Amino acid sequence: MDKLAAMNALVKVIASGSYAEAARRLGLTRSAVSKAVMELEQSLGARLLDRTTRRVTPTEAGLAYYERCMAILAQVEETEAQVSRLHDEPKGTLKVNAPMSFGTLYLGNAIADLMILYSDLKVELTLTDRLVDPLEEGADVTVRIGMPTDSSLIARRITPARIVLVASPDYIATHGEPETPGDLVGHRCLSYGHTTSLQRWHLTVNGEPVSVSVASCMSSNNGDALRDAAVKGIGIAILPTFIVGNDIAAGRLKVVLPHNCPPDLTIHALYAPNRYLAAKTRVFIDFLVDRFGKNPPWDAWDRKG
Repeated sequence: MDKLAAMNALVKVIASGSYAEAARRLGLTRSAVSKAVMELEQSLGARLLDRTTRRVTPTEAGLAYYERCMAILAQVEETEAQVSRLHDEPKGTLKVNAPMSFGTLYLGNAIADLMILYSDLKVELTLTDRLVDPLEEGADVTVRIGMPTDSSLIARRITPARIVLVASPDYIATHGEPETPGDLVGHRCLSYGHTTSLQRWHLTVNGEPVSVSVASCMSSNNGDALRDAAVKGIGIAILPTFIVGNDIAAGRLKVVLPHNCPPDLTIHALYAPNRYLAAKTRVFIDFLVDRFGKNPPWDAWDRKG
Protein backbone atom coordinates (compact mmCIF):
# COMPACT_ATOMS: atom_id res chain seq x y z
CA MET A 1 0.00 0.00 0.00
CA ASP A 2 1.40 3.45 -0.89
CA LYS A 3 1.95 6.22 1.64
CA LEU A 4 -1.20 8.21 0.84
CA ALA A 5 -3.35 5.10 1.00
CA ALA A 6 -1.74 4.18 4.31
CA MET A 7 -2.42 7.67 5.66
CA ASN A 8 -6.05 7.34 4.59
CA ALA A 9 -6.26 3.97 6.36
CA LEU A 10 -4.90 5.48 9.57
CA VAL A 11 -7.37 8.36 9.38
CA LYS A 12 -10.27 5.97 8.95
CA VAL A 13 -9.12 3.80 11.86
CA ILE A 14 -8.80 6.77 14.23
CA ALA A 15 -12.07 8.35 13.06
CA SER A 16 -14.02 5.12 13.52
CA GLY A 17 -12.03 3.70 16.45
CA SER A 18 -12.03 0.31 14.77
CA TYR A 19 -9.98 -1.61 12.23
CA ALA A 20 -13.07 -3.48 11.11
CA GLU A 21 -15.10 -0.32 10.51
CA ALA A 22 -12.19 1.37 8.73
CA ALA A 23 -11.81 -1.70 6.50
CA ARG A 24 -15.53 -1.61 5.69
CA ARG A 25 -15.39 2.08 4.72
CA LEU A 26 -12.32 1.51 2.55
CA GLY A 27 -13.54 -1.71 0.97
CA LEU A 28 -10.47 -3.57 2.21
CA THR A 29 -9.82 -6.48 4.52
CA ARG A 30 -9.11 -5.86 8.20
CA SER A 31 -5.66 -7.39 7.84
CA ALA A 32 -4.81 -5.04 4.95
CA VAL A 33 -5.73 -2.00 7.03
CA SER A 34 -3.77 -3.29 10.03
CA LYS A 35 -0.74 -3.95 7.85
CA ALA A 36 -0.87 -0.43 6.37
CA VAL A 37 -0.90 1.16 9.82
CA MET A 38 1.95 -1.05 11.02
CA GLU A 39 4.04 -0.10 7.98
CA LEU A 40 3.45 3.57 8.75
CA GLU A 41 4.59 3.05 12.32
CA GLN A 42 7.70 1.22 11.13
CA SER A 43 8.60 3.93 8.63
CA LEU A 44 8.08 6.67 11.24
CA GLY A 45 9.71 4.76 14.09
CA ALA A 46 6.83 5.67 16.39
CA ARG A 47 3.72 3.99 17.75
CA LEU A 48 0.62 5.69 16.37
CA LEU A 49 -2.15 3.64 17.96
CA ASP A 50 -2.89 2.04 21.31
CA ARG A 51 -4.75 -1.18 20.66
CA THR A 52 -7.09 -2.91 23.07
CA THR A 53 -9.58 -5.69 22.54
CA ARG A 54 -12.43 -3.17 22.69
CA ARG A 55 -11.12 -0.05 20.93
CA VAL A 56 -8.24 1.58 19.07
CA THR A 57 -7.10 5.04 20.22
CA PRO A 58 -4.34 7.29 18.92
CA THR A 59 -1.17 7.94 20.89
CA GLU A 60 0.04 11.52 21.26
CA ALA A 61 2.27 11.06 18.22
CA GLY A 62 -0.59 9.32 16.41
CA LEU A 63 -2.97 12.22 17.07
CA ALA A 64 -0.46 14.76 15.79
CA TYR A 65 0.21 12.64 12.71
CA TYR A 66 -3.55 12.13 12.23
CA GLU A 67 -4.13 15.89 12.10
CA ARG A 68 -1.37 16.36 9.54
CA CYS A 69 -2.71 13.47 7.48
CA MET A 70 -6.16 15.05 7.50
CA ALA A 71 -4.71 18.29 6.10
CA ILE A 72 -2.62 16.48 3.47
CA LEU A 73 -5.51 14.29 2.31
CA ALA A 74 -7.80 17.32 2.11
CA GLN A 75 -5.26 19.10 -0.11
CA VAL A 76 -4.95 16.03 -2.34
CA GLU A 77 -8.73 15.82 -2.64
CA GLU A 78 -9.02 19.50 -3.53
CA THR A 79 -6.24 19.21 -6.11
CA GLU A 80 -7.95 16.24 -7.73
CA ALA A 81 -11.23 18.13 -7.74
CA GLN A 82 -9.61 21.11 -9.45
CA VAL A 83 -8.05 18.89 -12.11
CA SER A 84 -11.38 17.16 -12.62
CA ARG A 85 -13.14 20.50 -13.05
CA LEU A 86 -10.50 21.56 -15.58
CA HIS A 87 -11.25 18.38 -17.49
CA ASP A 88 -15.02 18.92 -17.35
CA GLU A 89 -15.21 22.69 -17.82
CA PRO A 90 -13.36 24.72 -20.47
CA LYS A 91 -11.07 27.13 -18.66
CA GLY A 92 -7.50 28.31 -18.79
CA THR A 93 -5.66 29.47 -21.90
CA LEU A 94 -6.34 27.79 -25.25
CA LYS A 95 -3.62 28.32 -27.87
CA VAL A 96 -4.92 28.13 -31.44
CA ASN A 97 -3.01 28.38 -34.72
CA ALA A 98 -4.92 28.86 -38.00
CA PRO A 99 -4.55 30.10 -41.61
CA MET A 100 -4.83 33.86 -42.08
CA SER A 101 -7.92 34.11 -44.31
CA PHE A 102 -10.02 31.48 -42.56
CA GLY A 103 -9.03 32.95 -39.22
CA THR A 104 -10.04 36.52 -40.03
CA LEU A 105 -13.20 35.65 -41.96
CA TYR A 106 -14.71 32.96 -39.74
CA LEU A 107 -12.58 31.63 -36.90
CA GLY A 108 -12.18 34.87 -34.96
CA ASN A 109 -15.94 35.39 -34.83
CA ALA A 110 -16.51 31.77 -33.81
CA ILE A 111 -13.99 32.07 -30.97
CA ALA A 112 -15.68 35.23 -29.70
CA ASP A 113 -19.03 33.42 -29.56
CA LEU A 114 -17.41 30.50 -27.74
CA MET A 115 -15.92 32.84 -25.14
CA ILE A 116 -19.36 34.33 -24.50
CA LEU A 117 -20.52 30.84 -23.53
CA TYR A 118 -17.45 30.10 -21.38
CA SER A 119 -16.27 33.21 -19.53
CA ASP A 120 -13.36 31.40 -17.83
CA LEU A 121 -11.78 30.52 -21.18
CA LYS A 122 -8.87 32.55 -22.53
CA VAL A 123 -7.67 32.22 -26.14
CA GLU A 124 -4.35 32.98 -27.81
CA LEU A 125 -5.07 32.97 -31.57
CA THR A 126 -2.13 33.06 -33.98
CA LEU A 127 -2.88 33.46 -37.68
CA THR A 128 -0.31 32.50 -40.28
CA ASP A 129 -0.24 30.80 -43.64
CA ARG A 130 3.13 29.29 -42.75
CA LEU A 131 3.01 25.53 -42.18
CA VAL A 132 3.81 25.25 -38.48
CA ASP A 133 4.66 22.36 -36.20
CA PRO A 134 1.90 22.46 -33.53
CA LEU A 135 4.07 20.78 -30.91
CA GLU A 136 7.01 23.13 -31.44
CA GLU A 137 4.72 26.17 -31.48
CA GLY A 138 3.00 25.02 -28.30
CA ALA A 139 -0.45 25.12 -29.90
CA ASP A 140 -3.32 23.21 -28.29
CA VAL A 141 -5.19 23.15 -31.62
CA THR A 142 -3.99 23.83 -35.15
CA VAL A 143 -6.60 24.46 -37.83
CA ARG A 144 -5.30 23.29 -41.18
CA ILE A 145 -6.76 23.18 -44.68
CA GLY A 146 -6.04 20.05 -46.70
CA MET A 147 -4.79 16.60 -45.85
CA PRO A 148 -2.67 16.52 -42.65
CA THR A 149 0.78 15.06 -43.18
CA ASP A 150 1.90 14.69 -39.54
CA SER A 151 0.86 11.22 -38.41
CA SER A 152 1.89 11.98 -34.82
CA LEU A 153 -1.14 14.28 -34.43
CA ILE A 154 -4.82 13.47 -34.25
CA ALA A 155 -6.84 15.10 -37.05
CA ARG A 156 -10.55 15.73 -36.66
CA ARG A 157 -12.58 16.80 -39.68
CA ILE A 158 -14.33 20.13 -39.16
CA THR A 159 -15.89 21.01 -42.51
CA PRO A 160 -15.32 20.78 -46.27
CA ALA A 161 -13.39 23.48 -48.13
CA ARG A 162 -14.54 23.71 -51.74
CA ILE A 163 -12.25 25.23 -54.34
CA VAL A 164 -13.79 27.14 -57.27
CA LEU A 165 -12.73 29.26 -60.20
CA VAL A 166 -14.27 32.73 -60.11
CA ALA A 167 -14.31 35.90 -62.17
CA SER A 168 -16.26 39.15 -61.96
CA PRO A 169 -19.16 39.88 -64.33
CA ASP A 170 -17.11 42.79 -65.75
CA TYR A 171 -14.18 40.52 -66.51
CA ILE A 172 -16.44 37.99 -68.24
CA ALA A 173 -18.14 40.75 -70.24
CA THR A 174 -14.75 42.01 -71.45
CA HIS A 175 -12.77 38.78 -71.90
CA GLY A 176 -15.45 36.13 -72.30
CA GLU A 177 -16.09 33.06 -70.14
CA PRO A 178 -13.92 29.95 -70.52
CA GLU A 179 -15.89 26.87 -71.56
CA THR A 180 -13.15 24.25 -71.06
CA PRO A 181 -10.02 24.09 -68.90
CA GLY A 182 -7.95 24.52 -72.04
CA ASP A 183 -9.53 27.95 -72.61
CA LEU A 184 -7.73 29.27 -69.52
CA VAL A 185 -4.55 29.57 -71.60
CA GLY A 186 -5.98 32.73 -73.18
CA HIS A 187 -7.13 34.32 -69.93
CA ARG A 188 -5.58 36.52 -67.26
CA CYS A 189 -5.21 34.41 -64.13
CA LEU A 190 -4.70 35.19 -60.47
CA SER A 191 -2.58 32.53 -58.81
CA TYR A 192 -1.72 31.58 -55.27
CA GLY A 193 2.06 31.54 -54.93
CA HIS A 194 5.14 33.68 -55.10
CA THR A 195 5.66 34.10 -58.84
CA THR A 196 3.79 35.23 -61.95
CA SER A 197 5.74 32.85 -64.17
CA LEU A 198 3.85 30.02 -65.86
CA GLN A 199 1.86 28.04 -63.32
CA ARG A 200 -0.26 24.91 -63.44
CA TRP A 201 -3.78 24.65 -62.06
CA HIS A 202 -5.01 21.21 -61.10
CA LEU A 203 -8.62 20.77 -62.22
CA THR A 204 -10.92 17.88 -63.17
CA VAL A 205 -12.57 16.70 -66.38
CA ASN A 206 -15.31 14.10 -65.97
CA GLY A 207 -14.04 13.47 -62.48
CA GLU A 208 -10.49 12.82 -63.62
CA PRO A 209 -7.59 15.11 -62.64
CA VAL A 210 -6.06 17.34 -65.29
CA SER A 211 -3.25 19.86 -65.10
CA VAL A 212 -3.59 23.10 -67.03
CA SER A 213 -0.91 25.71 -67.72
CA VAL A 214 -2.05 29.28 -66.99
CA ALA A 215 -0.46 32.68 -67.44
CA SER A 216 -0.63 34.58 -64.17
CA CYS A 217 -0.95 38.34 -64.28
CA MET A 218 -0.86 38.44 -60.49
CA SER A 219 0.27 36.08 -57.76
CA SER A 220 0.04 36.30 -53.98
CA ASN A 221 0.46 34.09 -50.95
CA ASN A 222 -2.75 35.57 -49.55
CA GLY A 223 -6.16 34.57 -50.84
CA ASP A 224 -7.87 37.79 -49.77
CA ALA A 225 -5.59 39.82 -52.04
CA LEU A 226 -6.46 37.56 -54.99
CA ARG A 227 -10.17 37.82 -54.15
CA ASP A 228 -9.97 41.64 -54.18
CA ALA A 229 -8.28 41.57 -57.58
CA ALA A 230 -10.90 39.18 -58.96
CA VAL A 231 -13.77 41.39 -57.73
CA LYS A 232 -12.16 44.36 -59.50
CA GLY A 233 -12.11 42.41 -62.77
CA ILE A 234 -8.36 41.82 -62.99
CA GLY A 235 -8.62 38.12 -63.86
CA ILE A 236 -9.82 34.61 -62.99
CA ALA A 237 -8.91 33.31 -59.54
CA ILE A 238 -8.97 29.83 -58.06
CA LEU A 239 -9.92 30.14 -54.38
CA PRO A 240 -11.75 28.38 -51.54
CA THR A 241 -15.41 29.28 -51.14
CA PHE A 242 -14.89 30.42 -47.55
CA ILE A 243 -13.05 33.38 -49.14
CA VAL A 244 -15.34 34.06 -52.12
CA GLY A 245 -18.70 32.58 -51.03
CA ASN A 246 -20.18 35.92 -49.97
CA ASP A 247 -19.05 37.54 -53.23
CA ILE A 248 -20.67 34.77 -55.25
CA ALA A 249 -23.91 35.15 -53.28
CA ALA A 250 -23.87 38.93 -53.83
CA GLY A 251 -23.12 38.64 -57.55
CA ARG A 252 -19.72 40.28 -57.33
CA LEU A 253 -18.13 37.06 -58.58
CA LYS A 254 -19.36 34.20 -60.73
CA VAL A 255 -18.17 30.60 -60.70
CA VAL A 256 -16.63 29.67 -64.05
CA LEU A 257 -15.96 26.12 -65.20
CA PRO A 258 -18.18 24.79 -62.36
CA HIS A 259 -17.81 21.19 -63.58
CA ASN A 260 -14.04 21.37 -63.67
CA CYS A 261 -13.28 22.60 -60.17
CA PRO A 262 -10.55 20.84 -58.17
CA PRO A 263 -11.60 18.17 -55.65
CA ASP A 264 -12.82 19.49 -52.32
CA LEU A 265 -10.36 19.94 -49.52
CA THR A 266 -11.16 19.51 -45.82
CA ILE A 267 -10.55 21.77 -42.86
CA HIS A 268 -9.14 19.78 -39.95
CA ALA A 269 -8.39 20.45 -36.31
CA LEU A 270 -5.07 18.92 -35.28
CA TYR A 271 -4.07 18.20 -31.71
CA ALA A 272 -1.60 16.05 -29.81
CA PRO A 273 -2.78 12.58 -28.77
CA ASN A 274 -3.55 12.69 -25.05
CA ARG A 275 -5.33 10.09 -23.00
CA TYR A 276 -7.30 12.83 -21.27
CA LEU A 277 -8.18 15.60 -23.71
CA ALA A 278 -8.52 18.93 -21.89
CA ALA A 279 -12.04 20.33 -21.81
CA LYS A 280 -10.92 23.59 -23.45
CA THR A 281 -9.61 21.65 -26.47
CA ARG A 282 -12.53 19.24 -26.70
CA VAL A 283 -15.18 21.95 -26.38
CA PHE A 284 -13.44 24.20 -28.92
CA ILE A 285 -13.25 21.50 -31.59
CA ASP A 286 -16.83 20.35 -30.92
CA PHE A 287 -17.96 23.96 -31.26
CA LEU A 288 -16.29 24.34 -34.67
CA VAL A 289 -17.79 21.08 -35.95
CA ASP A 290 -21.27 22.14 -34.80
CA ARG A 291 -20.89 25.65 -36.21
CA PHE A 292 -19.60 24.74 -39.67
CA GLY A 293 -20.23 21.01 -40.20
CA LYS A 294 -21.25 19.45 -43.50
CA ASN A 295 -23.01 22.57 -44.81
CA PRO A 296 -20.80 25.56 -43.98
CA PRO A 297 -22.36 29.03 -44.18
CA TRP A 298 -20.01 30.21 -46.93
CA ASP A 299 -21.59 27.70 -49.33
CA ALA A 300 -25.15 28.91 -48.74
CA TRP A 301 -25.16 30.48 -52.23
CA ASP A 302 -25.06 26.97 -53.73
CA ARG A 303 -28.03 25.72 -51.67
CA LYS A 304 -30.54 28.40 -52.64
CA GLY A 305 -33.59 27.06 -54.37
